[in-house]
Amino acid sequence: MTGLLLQAFIYLCAAVIAVPIAKRFGLGSVLGYLIAGIFIGPVTGLVGAETQEIQHIAEFGVVMMLFLVGLELEPKTLWRMRAQLLGFGSLQVVVTALAVMLIAMWMGNSWNISLAIGLVFSLSSTAIVLQTLKEKGLMKSDGGQNSFSVLLFQDIAVIAMLAFVPLLAAPELLESMANQQLNDGHQTISLVAGLAPWQTALVTIAAIGLVIIAGHYLSRPLFRFIAQAKLREVFTAAALMLVIGIAILMSLVGLSPALGTFLAGVVLANSEFRHELESSIEPFKGLLLGLFFITVGAGINFGLLSSELGLIIGLTLGLMLLKTLILLGIAFIFKMKLTDKWLFSLALAQAGEFGFVLLAFSVQNAVLPQELADKLLLVVAISMLLTPVLFILFDKIVLPRVSQHQQRPDDKITETASIIIAGHGRFGQIINRTLLASGYHTVVIDLHAELIEGMRNFGVQVFYGDASRPDLIHAAGLEQAQLLVVAIDDPEQALTLVEYARRTQPKLHIIARATDRDQVYKLYSAGATDIVREMFDSSVRASRYALIALGDSKAQAELSMEKFVEHDKKAILKMAKVWRADVENFNNKEYVAMAKNISQQLEEVMQSDKEDPELDCINHSHASFESPKTDP
Repeated sequence: MTGLLLQAFIYLCAAVIAVPIAKRFGLGSVLGYLIAGIFIGPVTGLVGAETQEIQHIAEFGVVMMLFLVGLELEPKTLWRMRAQLLGFGSLQVVVTALAVMLIAMWMGNSWNISLAIGLVFSLSSTAIVLQTLKEKGLMKSDGGQNSFSVLLFQDIAVIAMLAFVPLLAAPELLESMANQQLNDGHQTISLVAGLAPWQTALVTIAAIGLVIIAGHYLSRPLFRFIAQAKLREVFTAAALMLVIGIAILMSLVGLSPALGTFLAGVVLANSEFRHELESSIEPFKGLLLGLFFITVGAGINFGLLSSELGLIIGLTLGLMLLKTLILLGIAFIFKMKLTDKWLFSLALAQAGEFGFVLLAFSVQNAVLPQELADKLLLVVAISMLLTPVLFILFDKIVLPRVSQHQQRPDDKITETASIIIAGHGRFGQIINRTLLASGYHTVVIDLHAELIEGMRNFGVQVFYGDASRPDLIHAAGLEQAQLLVVAIDDPEQALTLVEYARRTQPKLHIIARATDRDQVYKLYSAGATDIVREMFDSSVRASRYALIALGDSKAQAELSMEKFVEHDKKAILKMAKVWRADVENFNNKEYVAMAKNISQQLEEVMQSDKEDPELDCINHSHASFESPKTDP
């Protein structure tokens, strides 16, 4: 018992220390788990032979992961994304698998082993790529969206691969594995052992049909019955029972447990219990999957790496180069922009975490010999470790050169107006439409070429350029302007423009957009006349709805929020005087003290409204005039 607890303590300590450090350096949680395994395994020897046994348990995390993937894939969503999935995703997986297969056959491997290698290397790292794209704000770009489509297709394709890989088993490896199991005294329970092929097919189809039918018709009554108990642990037990039961059924008919749980997840994707199932399974999935990656790291053969260093590094770099070229070709076929082509190609050039799963599965099913799988595992791990380098390459080398190549020259501004709007996104568009509809003439400058071309299709004149450049803002008529609206989404550019405009035109009225309170203070110091926090007005309106929903009358809620807004404006002016750019707000004692005092004053002001008897009379007379669900 003590030995088991000690092993669990070592694994948990390694994960708790390594994963946060890896994420802080931008390496992602998967690499953190791998590094933790490497440290407690090959480096320090804290864990040893028991790693293989633990890995068999941890592999169930993969089964749970695919169940959750299925829950996320509503049939409607898949149908809506069919073009991207079948276009980008299928082409990448098929072409990469075939290319790697041909190279592996050229290197002397049999066709079935070569195909298995191709399937392993056709996958990319969903965990690392999506996390990095989100952190860098690239998820909404075309390159980011297309990368997501490919990764989603790969996650779905893994199911088919897990079902297909056992068909590639080598007879000699099967015989060797059977003899090993016989010598070890292991027997596998199966519902299809000894059956004719057509009988096996019928049993298999029946098992899959049972999963789909039971998931659709029986799971809801079951979960409704369990939900009536109002015990979270019972619902968690039921969710685990469902996943484990399906995994056992699939194993009994000779299919991958992951296939069955994935199908069950898709069937339950529209269930009202979907989110409850996710929250119940997620902690177990995360722990077991993390444990699986730790065991992979602990099992890395560094002796093999040192003895075959040239071969392993060569295979890794060759794989990443091959995938980059294939992805560039796909991006060229689908006519992606140059920047997105490189992002798409470099982001997906590595092998992925499911490669570890397929390698372990291939060895278990007598498809790959252990010696070859060990080498391939090193290739997968090193390619994942090099992923941050690929993103650095994109940021520091590819992006500056491509951007310079693609950069559009600034438009020659041929108009001047008394109103200049810098930035024509969602914020600037509404202001411009309002002013144009009111009979005013504006000059609009924006730095997004695609947006400008789109606006011109609607007959809206927008000039391309960086409004913070003095020559452009002067060309737009800064000297004669009465109003400057700064709706730029880049805080630094907005601040630069406000400072320059105020210095050049002391009497100019400047309305500036701010993302948060800190930027309000900066723009106030720079000389903005009116500053609008982009979420403030909508939050005030939502707060008014909340007060009405809680029993306040419409008039009372409106008065409360009017006082809140007025109080907030005065508070901003007061706090701007003690705000310091070089000190965090939480560490600015004078700022914190003033904030506490202002909060107390606000509470007194808001509470005083409810004690006014005259207001109560007004409230009752206006209570039925307007539904609180209707925007003003």
